[in-house]
Amino acid sequence: MSDTNAEVQKVAINDIGTKEDFIKAVDSTIKNFDDGDIVTGTVVSVDHDEVLLDIGYKTEGVIPSRELSIRKDVDPDEVVKLGDQIEALVVTKEDKEGRLILSKKRAQYERAWGQVEQIKENDGVVEGTVIEAVKGGLIVDIGLRGFLPASLVEMRRVRDLSPYIGTTIKAKVLELDKNRNNVVLSRRQYLEETQSEVRAEFMNKLKKGQIREGTVSSIVNFGAFVDLGGVDGLIHVSELSWKHIDHPSEVVKVGQKVTVEVLDVDLDRERISLSLKATQEDPWQKFARTHVPGQIVKGKVTKIVQFGAFVAVEDGIEGLVHISELADRHVNNPATVVEQNEPIFVKVIDVDLDRRRISLSLKQATDSVDPASEDFDPALYGMPAEYDEEGNYKYPEGFDQNTNEWLPGYEQQREEWEQQYAAARELWQEHKAFVAKLRAAAEKSAEEDHEAGNEAEAQAEAPAAAEEAPTTYHSEVSNEGTLASDSKLAELRNKLLNNQE
Repeated sequence: MSDTNAEVQKVAINDIGTKEDFIKAVDSTIKNFDDGDIVTGTVVSVDHDEVLLDIGYKTEGVIPSRELSIRKDVDPDEVVKLGDQIEALVVTKEDKEGRLILSKKRAQYERAWGQVEQIKENDGVVEGTVIEAVKGGLIVDIGLRGFLPASLVEMRRVRDLSPYIGTTIKAKVLELDKNRNNVVLSRRQYLEETQSEVRAEFMNKLKKGQIREGTVSSIVNFGAFVDLGGVDGLIHVSELSWKHIDHPSEVVKVGQKVTVEVLDVDLDRERISLSLKATQEDPWQKFARTHVPGQIVKGKVTKIVQFGAFVAVEDGIEGLVHISELADRHVNNPATVVEQNEPIFVKVIDVDLDRRRISLSLKQATDSVDPASEDFDPALYGMPAEYDEEGNYKYPEGFDQNTNEWLPGYEQQREEWEQQYAAARELWQEHKAFVAKLRAAAEKSAEEDHEAGNEAEAQAEAPAAAEEAPTTYHSEVSNEGTLASDSKLAELRNKLLNNQE
């Protein structure tokens, strides 16, 4: 019994030593560091205001959200995740609340500064993301807040920097000043170095007169730059449009695809001159192609002068109604017949394409239509009427002149013809209303002149300036060749008309 109940003595082995030895052993498990040191730890907590980092210290280190990144107002969840191994700089081992304060962005800054210094020393290239547009340039995240001046973003000055935000760019380091925390970058220098050979090869292949596709990259007061595929050319404001414009933005927008003609390639100055209007039809040539003497057109009075009135018949195209072509009666002052900005109908007398002059007649346009008549000739109002070399009328494509019927499969051609006819008829109706109003005003004026007596007529001699004024271009105009002048063509016209009614 005494043997079985014998007390077994337990012995604890002391492999540490004294109490002082034990404290030293515990302290050895805790990392020693000072303010300003860079430590490595594991992310153990992430919330909106701070991140907790286990660095093996007696307490976890706190990284305030503002110390996570050089970017402003970042979401901590976008910067770190639970379990991430990251570096941080010790800001203070113990603040007034006894916390260990760390900074991830300052650790990143210290590491990046040494790397950027090495890159600059080796004349290398840094790469980073544009995080902000500020006054005068861009802020680029290269581990540091690098400043990229607006003048050094591209080969030319860029006015709108917002499209660059969020993009990754490469640049050369121009200046480094750690005391002032100043880093200046140049993307233009990087582009010049990397694109010089490509640009030279491209420009050597570029020839005057070539037609190229491009994209408007920027707009300035004197024109627009077009990216032809890595190399920019300039469209001077005078080459943007056939008509007068006050600013290039009236014609093109940044990002717009355009077709341009190469006007000149200056290899010495590395400049490319382009033209947008050279790829578009000259409005004067278009007018001469689509209008013939004898047609009626609608216009607007733009200027009244002593010898007549100028009338805009197309955008950027003006013609002259000479004082002798304003009315059947004698006219001393054109302002008594027409008014500034008044819409009027005139007949095309002559088109001088070489001199870019159009002669018009209000008188003949007024005499050519009877407001009470239903005799409508669409050819007089802009509807295409083509003739062959022998003067025979060319029927619309898809219309059988023998059966006076549209052929199957030509529905689109018929629809286009009907639209043209409807537009011409609408213009004719407007013209009749205009003439009716004009004649009523003329009758009223004649009555007033009659009441004024012969004395007013004697004083209504044409001024000497009118005698010396330029005369209009005259050409004899008949109704031959219009749809209404030939019985067979009239039959065709009636047939086509019946399709509209």
